Amino acid sequence: MVEHLYIHIPFCPNICPYCAFYKESAPRERVETFLDALLKETERWSSRLRPKTIFFGGGTPSALSLPQFEKLLGGLHQRLDLSAVEEWTIEMNPATVALDKALLLRDSGINRVSMGVQSWDDAVLKTLGRTHDADKAEESFHLLREAGFENLSIDLIFGVPGQSLESWQKSLERSLRLAPEHLSAYGLTYEEDTEFFQQLGRGEMAPDEGLEADQFELTTAILESNGYDQYEVSNFSLPGREAQHNQAYWQGRDYLGLGPSAFSTVGELRWRNIRDTGIYNETTLGGKTAIDFEEDVSEELKLKERAAFGMRTLQGLSLSEGIPWNEHLIGLEHQGLVKQTSDRWLLTPRGRLLADSVSEIFV
Repeated sequence: MVEHLYIHIPFCPNICPYCAFYKESAPRERVETFLDALLKETERWSSRLRPKTIFFGGGTPSALSLPQFEKLLGGLHQRLDLSAVEEWTIEMNPATVALDKALLLRDSGINRVSMGVQSWDDAVLKTLGRTHDADKAEESFHLLREAGFENLSIDLIFGVPGQSLESWQKSLERSLRLAPEHLSAYGLTYEEDTEFFQQLGRGEMAPDEGLEADQFELTTAILESNGYDQYEVSNFSLPGREAQHNQAYWQGRDYLGLGPSAFSTVGELRWRNIRDTGIYNETTLGGKTAIDFEEDVSEELKLKERAAFGMRTLQGLSLSEGIPWNEHLIGLEHQGLVKQTSDRWLLTPRGRLLADSVSEIFV
């Protein structure tokens, strides 16, 4: 049985210039058809699904209306055995949070919210193309608490053009005043097919790697001094509040992805659904699978991926699993990027700054 379920809801009321995930704006009729298709795809897998974790990503899942959520959540409860669910996360944009919606989500079994605040500096939010301001984000956080959510995560972005070290520090400190159970701090990346990537190519933006390194080190220092464990390079949590769903990915567990563009890895097969909501709807409702790419996943590839992801986590990589790469790891140890304990390889503080480069040795 597959124990980890991802559902991609592609609709966004606003397209942010840095986001490379598959998303679109759509009229209500298209959303309704999508929900029908999504529930049909769910039904096809219902006999092989008994999820422990569920994650609604996007897009902006919280942009769905109250009746649309009632249809989606009711349909999932009808089609799936949800008795084993331990963690059910939804990504929410602060601009789309309302108390009645939050109450419906909580009453339907969703028990964790990842809220994309991104910054508490209104000027930075404007650069990022966000539709909320800092005060709205704080209001939304309190509404989620009022609705009964006891596991909240705040997402932040550093390395944004025009974002100073002081601005970043204030964002971290304002987040801490709200006492979320989890914080994610991501460095801005310039992904293809985004407006920021085009601006970078035109020379209108220029990353400041030195400042980004300072912001990253400040993040670790401030959050760890306030009781948050850096259990993965970009993720911090209070003890016991790590994101179970993400850990399943990093540990190489089987997972199913539903919806357009969603990836799945089950057994020795990996596939992706087509990145087009209209075709996804038509194909799925027509009784066919909407897969546009698939590949075999060998044990060797799984080992490489577990090593690459594992090295980014607090647990690191066991010495036994690191055997094929020991020579490379020893070289990185001489550079001060990794260290060896009695039974594991771990990133050093400097290695965390260059975690992507370290991970390249495994793949």
